[in-house]
This record gives sequence, structure tokens and C-alpha cells, in this order.
Amino acid sequence: MSRGDARTRARDPRLRALASGRGGRTEGDRDPRRDPEDAKRKDHAPAAPRARAGAPRRRYFDAGIGRLSGERAREQQLLAGMIRIRRFEEKCAELYGQQKIRGFLHLYIGQEAVAVGVMAALEPDDAIVGTYREHGHALARGIAAGAVMAEMYGKREGASGGRGGSMHIFDTAKRFYGGNAIVAGGLPLAVGLALADKLQNRPRVTVCFFGEGAIAEGEFHESLNLAALWKLPVLFVCENNLYAMGTALARSESETNLCVKAASYELPAWSVDGMDVRAVAETARRAVVAVREDGPLFLEARTYRFRAHSMFDAQLYRPKSEVEEWKKRDPIAGFAARLRAEGLLDDAELAGFEAAADAEVASAVEFAENGSWEPVEDLARHVYCEREAP
Repeated sequence: MSRGDARTRARDPRLRALASGRGGRTEGDRDPRRDPEDAKRKDHAPAAPRARAGAPRRRYFDAGIGRLSGERAREQQLLAGMIRIRRFEEKCAELYGQQKIRGFLHLYIGQEAVAVGVMAALEPDDAIVGTYREHGHALARGIAAGAVMAEMYGKREGASGGRGGSMHIFDTAKRFYGGNAIVAGGLPLAVGLALADKLQNRPRVTVCFFGEGAIAEGEFHESLNLAALWKLPVLFVCENNLYAMGTALARSESETNLCVKAASYELPAWSVDGMDVRAVAETARRAVVAVREDGPLFLEARTYRFRAHSMFDAQLYRPKSEVEEWKKRDPIAGFAARLRAEGLLDDAELAGFEAAADAEVASAVEFAENGSWEPVEDLARHVYCEREAP
């Protein structure tokens, strides 16, 4: 064997496995002979020890910045925003069980601090592009809960006229350019919006939300490359909840430090504790300032979804103990406790926020229930050109 062949074998784990007599398998491959239970699994493959997401990681890089504190109204607004999203999503889960909401439904429970913290940093003219898990983004942007709920019901009064449903909430008045059912599908749209603003000398920022699963898609790399090349005002917010559907990050990425990947395109890459709304809000505020002045920035928010990927997900890929461990870091309960300890919240105020959220959600459900279905005659509208061909 030549020295070159030896070096190649040393770099390639499959070649090393073959040389050692273990065959061409790697640690994450399914082998029913090795573990009969693996054959019963319905997800992608049995989890290797290092492929589990594991317990929450405590070491977060927050760009070396301070955190918000001390302003009662501002702090309470962050808490109220998270409670509002949580109560809305819990009601959606209930309505799905009643078959009031049908089709796909991806809940945002557990990740509320990311949407609320980032939206607090934006101006009304800034643009937002969401993911298929975008109810929280829409609500945090200020889209009426009734319009979002009616969209879930498929009613004409919905934000997208009842045609988009859970994954396609859209409101140009709020500069909210929708969710996207395609993983990473929103990134090129965000780059296009930012390019338009730059060409027209408008001092706007476009925020693009996506999950860590998008890192494996070509659109992610193409979008970051163009944004960095043209110095476009895009804030790329990666909501890293550790699982792309049922695939843990370590099973799909050779480099699990997402900031390393983003920084390879010569743009700033920060990471923040996505379960801490204070940290998210202050990091996002500074990030938006940087983007407005200097161009694109990547912000990873380390977070966790408490519910299944979707309503059809059996969650065989993660143990219940892991979920329970993360729930100890619930962004709402944790922030409420911190505000109490700092004298910025009392029980009556917390109860008031919860009651207001419950009332808003109840009103949204009533609005959706009383909404109207699109007439059959209109089904071809916005599909085909409505003017006669020349």
C-alpha cells in the first residue's frame, strides 16, 4: 500500500472500518442483528450514543454582551408575549384533536423566547420570513390572533384568505412574508427582500427564521454566500432545537458548531441561549443594529421544542427524560420566576397576563368559528391569470 492510500484510509471512517474487519458500517447505521429493538423503530435509524441531542448544554456564547434588566414595562411585555403564544398553541393542539384544525400542525411550544426576543428588536418596516413552525413568529409580529386562527380553520377571514393554513401565514401590512413548507425555502426569499431594499436605499432589515435542519440544504449555503457577497441587510436566525424532524444534529452534520459553518462565509456568527428571552432580546437588538450598518449576520438560538415535530410524530427518536430535563428550563416559567425575584412582577400581574391571553385566544376561536368558507366560484382565483389572452 502506498503512503497516499494509507493517508486516505486514515481519514475515511468507512475505510478504517473495513480495514479493521468491522465492515462498512458506521455507528449510526441500523443493524437489526445487533439490537432487535432497532428493527421496530419507525424513525430513521437507531441512535448512536453521541447522536442523541442530550441534556441542555449550559455553555452559550452570547456575543459577549450584557442583558436587559430593570425596566418593568419592557420586561413584562416580553413575558406577556411568550404567554400569549403558549396559550394560543395549546388551544391549537386541543382544536386539532377536535378536528377543527386539519392537515399539518407544527407547534412552537418551548421556543417562544426566540420569536418574542427577536421581534422586540425590529422596526415596523423591517421584513420577516418564517418557517413552517411560524405561528409564534406571526403572533409576536402583531398579526391578530383571530386572523391566524381563522387561517388555521381555512376560513376566508384568515391571514392568507384560508388558503395557506398553518404553514403559510402571510401579511404584507406587517411585512410578514409567510412561513414555508420547504426546509430552507425561506432563505432565498429573505435574500431577495434584502436585495430589493438595498437597491432602493431603504434602511430596512429582513429577518429570516429557520431550523438547524436547513443547514444541510443548498439554499442555506447559497443564501449566506450571496448575502455576504453583496453585504445585504439580512439577519439569519437559526432556531436550533436539536432535531430536524427525527434526526439529531450529530447524525446529519459532521460539524455541529453551526457558527463555524456560517462564519465560513465571512459574516459574523453569534450564538445565544434561546431559552432566555432577555438574552435573545438584547442579542437581537445589537444584531439588528449591526445588520443595518454592516450587512448580514448569523444568529443561532439554542432552544428546544417541548411538543412533537408535528401532530403525527410518535417521538421515538428522543427519550421522555430528555424532554423533561429541558422543561426545567421553560422560558416562561423561568423568566417569570426571575422577574418575581427582581421585584419586577407580582402574582396579580402574572394572573392578568394569563387571563388576557386566555381571553384573546377564546375570541380568536370564536372569530374563526364564525368565519365564512370561500365560495366554490372563487377557487380558481389567484391561480390562473384573470385577464383574457391577447
